[in-house]
Amino acid sequence: MDLGLVEYSRVWRLQLRLVEKRISGEVGDVLILVEHPHVFTLGRRGDENNILDKSIPVYRVERGGDATYHGPGQLVAYPIVNLNELGLGVGEFVNLLEEVCISVLGKLGVGAGRVEGKPGVWVKGRKIVSIGLAIRHWVTYHGLAFNVNTDLSYFFKIRPCGMDSDVMTSLQQVTGQTHDLSHVKQLLAVEMAERLGLKLRNSWVGG
Repeated sequence: MDLGLVEYSRVWRLQLRLVEKRISGEVGDVLILVEHPHVFTLGRRGDENNILDKSIPVYRVERGGDATYHGPGQLVAYPIVNLNELGLGVGEFVNLLEEVCISVLGKLGVGAGRVEGKPGVWVKGRKIVSIGLAIRHWVTYHGLAFNVNTDLSYFFKIRPCGMDSDVMTSLQQVTGQTHDLSHVKQLLAVEMAERLGLKLRNSWVGG
């Protein structure tokens, strides 16, 4: 489901509705792809002191992790999938999301990997993809944020996941050029569908 640029709270409410429908079996697995206007979110145990700029909207949400930023130029993916039906544990699913992004970055000519004990995807010691999940009855929501053409200055308005703000990077910063977000979005959707055994259906990814 490619939503384009949509305000955070609208997509959050959509996720909650889809989670209920996925739990009840009314819908299959769904992948939401979206950009958000400037917003900060705090995870379940997030510290409000990690939000340094109070002028930007802040939402406390169900995912793990601490403070993070979403904004234009960042590709956000929210997989609403049933882990039991996929035969995956939570850790395995996080690994899968990391592998998807590492593969996409490889196709874009960027070598990326993991850092032990720190979820997400890293390039030369800096974090390019953040991952934070919530799970209800083995159905996932929230997901990953992939910095493509992200304005990284906004990370200096928070302490991202309790780390120094300059730990963050973007595809644009790594390669020195702006990238077509729709192309990255397509690569991510195809890779995710292949890994999860889903089918691409127009604007929907589902099974």
